[in-house]
Amino acid sequence: MSISNILPEGVREGNEKLLEVTPEAGEKLVQLIAREKMGQFLRVKITGGGCNGLVYNMKFVEEAKRGDILVRAFGAAILADSRSALYLRGTKLDYSSKLVGGGFKFTNPNATASCSCGESFSI
Repeated sequence: MSISNILPEGVREGNEKLLEVTPEAGEKLVQLIAREKMGQFLRVKITGGGCNGLVYNMKFVEEAKRGDILVRAFGAAILADSRSALYLRGTKLDYSSKLVGGGFKFTNPNATASCSCGESFSI
């Protein structure tokens, strides 16, 4: 998979200061994008919900939207809208293939509390 270096109109380039992607997470994202064929980008969005008030949502999408921020890492392309970017700043996305406790994990330095399952947080 090759993500063009040309940014779609209205999309800004981000970097690891917004979202740091580990090599393991980048590799797994590239594999999932190729396997699932649901889109060439992973959209990370913060929405209200969960036991701590905010939840990470991830889904594959085909196109970026005006106002998105694009982070490229290890062959993967991750999108965040400008509102979600405020909550994500400095967050690390990692992946573990462990049978127990594995999967994608967000480590967010902005979070003041998170639930035990790691799926919701508060700021």
